Amino acid sequence: MADEHWVATEPSPRHVRAVFAGTTVADSKRVLLLRERGHVGVYYFPMDDVRMDLLVRTDKHTRCPYKGDASYWSVEVNGRRAENAVWAYEDPLSERVDIKGHVAFYWD
Repeated sequence: MADEHWVATEPSPRHVRAVFAGTTVADSKRVLLLRERGHVGVYYFPMDDVRMDLLVRTDKHTRCPYKGDASYWSVEVNGRRAENAVWAYEDPLSERVDIKGHVAFYWD
């Protein structure tokens, strides 16, 4: 019998920051931790706690059967760019509406 896939979110008690090129891009005490079978946990930051002025929307889109369609942004700071480093499910599947209005960052 195969194990079933699962996705779960929970509020994190941690104060989490995302920093790129020495600049804080996100800073929040209200992150959600999303755990998914077979994946490393991912922090989702409320957009209100993200320097959206440092993000540039890209044409990249992906689809997750458990969360929905993801849109991507690059981070630009002081002439440096991290391509497609940020993503969000702007209109997630009904099972994941908790991550609507949040963005996540690749660790690297």
